[in-house]
Amino acid sequence: MHELTYLRDLLVILGFAVIIVTLFHRFKLPAIAGFILSGVIVGPQGLALIDDVEKVELLAEVGVALLLFAIGLELSLEKLKRIWKLVAIGGSVQVGLSILVTMVVSFLFGLPTNTAVFIGFLVALSSTAIVLRGLQQRGELDAPHGHLIIGILVFQDFSVVPMLLAIPILVGTNLPAEMLILALLQSLFIIVVILLAALFIVPRILNLVAKTRERQLFILTVFLICIGTAWLITSSGASLAIGAFLAGLVVAGSEYRHQALADLISFKEVFASLFFVSVGMLLAPSILAENVVLIFLLLGAILLGKSAIVFVTALIMRMPLRVALITAVALAQVGEFSFVLLFSIQGEGLLEKSLESSLIAAFILSMFLTPFALSFGPRLAAGMGKFTLLKRLFEVVTAEDASRETSKLSDHVIVGGYGFAGRELSRALKSCGIPYVVVDLNVENVRRATQDGVDAFFGDVTNHEVLLKLGVKQAKELVLLVNDPTAAEHALQVARRLAPELFIVVRTHYLLDVESILAAGADEVIPSEREAAVEVTAQVLSRHQIGTMQVAERCREIRKQTEDETG
Repeated sequence: MHELTYLRDLLVILGFAVIIVTLFHRFKLPAIAGFILSGVIVGPQGLALIDDVEKVELLAEVGVALLLFAIGLELSLEKLKRIWKLVAIGGSVQVGLSILVTMVVSFLFGLPTNTAVFIGFLVALSSTAIVLRGLQQRGELDAPHGHLIIGILVFQDFSVVPMLLAIPILVGTNLPAEMLILALLQSLFIIVVILLAALFIVPRILNLVAKTRERQLFILTVFLICIGTAWLITSSGASLAIGAFLAGLVVAGSEYRHQALADLISFKEVFASLFFVSVGMLLAPSILAENVVLIFLLLGAILLGKSAIVFVTALIMRMPLRVALITAVALAQVGEFSFVLLFSIQGEGLLEKSLESSLIAAFILSMFLTPFALSFGPRLAAGMGKFTLLKRLFEVVTAEDASRETSKLSDHVIVGGYGFAGRELSRALKSCGIPYVVVDLNVENVRRATQDGVDAFFGDVTNHEVLLKLGVKQAKELVLLVNDPTAAEHALQVARRLAPELFIVVRTHYLLDVESILAAGADEVIPSEREAAVEVTAQVLSRHQIGTMQVAERCREIRKQTEDETG
């Protein structure tokens, strides 16, 4: 009968979730918020249709692991290496400032030092599951703000390990410092060893299994790698979700990443939905009603304070204003790993019961609001041009103002990026009388372009609203000169959806990126690596008195050879 009760609970959860999420979809509300609300209704603090939250939490933990495994598959270690500065610098600044500011505020309200530090730990973390799920659904993982968000979240997740190791000190347990340092080094050692082993072993295992052409065996093997790697890393003190994320990064380095992702989609969606339902079950409407003022004060302080800290962190990283604003809005909530920390201090007396209940309610409400914030962030950033203060401070014209000027244009060229190549192209277009506009996320570049007499606008070329305001549907050509190949891919995909007939040229640095960019919809890709080879060859041959025709022929051969190699 125990099994039947378990099935009944699943039936209730899934039934309510389907109904509420369907209603949310009808009113264009985020699905994640619908799952959280479902948990509030069916949970022990709501209608009490589910009285044993632990059973749901077990499935939810598996769901988070699968969700982060899938996200790791989409990122890969190669992509993560490109944003290592965002992880190391951006993450450490954000986590450090969050803990410091929270401690100062806690001291003002008379809380002891150990409690203040612990609350700082809780507030410093954001929801990896909700934020990355939202970015994934919106196709913004490879956008500039997506890279910064991922970098900060990765650092936050790894920060959970030293935070857990610090809890015995905060609760007054006398542990030698040598033991804590040894535990931390052991955690790092196990993670490094597993990653190195997986990098050499996993591709061979997947290759062997793929040769059998048994789809069921391939799915089981992917599950084994995901859960097995996650479990081994968990033994080092890290969380199951972090282990699953690293497992996804490892599998992403193999040629079977797309097949693994496709096979996991259905499982991931079901189990991940249970996680969001389990979060809602923790919220008690009665506590919310009794302490509504305190809870909403805490909620406001968390959202505003954390947004400000993330915004400052992004500016310290010299990120464009729009990227800083979207990132600040996206990471304003408190994350699921904060609940892991809370559960680890049960019975220790580190937090008063009333304060703990109010914090939990505020945390869950911040997570509930996150999907709405992710939708609102780009609109808020796009509307920055409405503020005259912005124009006075940065002396730039934003995408909000672009539509009033670009509405008069047709058959124009949109230039994405005003670096050296963008400046030279702009001069050539101007001298030939070809209409064009420039868009850039770097305030300094936009200001310089404006001083050069160019119609330049501050905006993110990967955002469909910005492209619409630049008149992409009336444009003749889009030239993407951004330095990030993944951002260029995302921008041309968005542009292709908005204007299928638009001619799109992409400048990239490496030949390795050409194939993926062409597959994403580019009409022409110009790799700097190839053009550098052409120029070097031309100059060297010319100095050796080789005829102009022969030099030109050799340059054509280089271009043709690289085109054949890249497909």
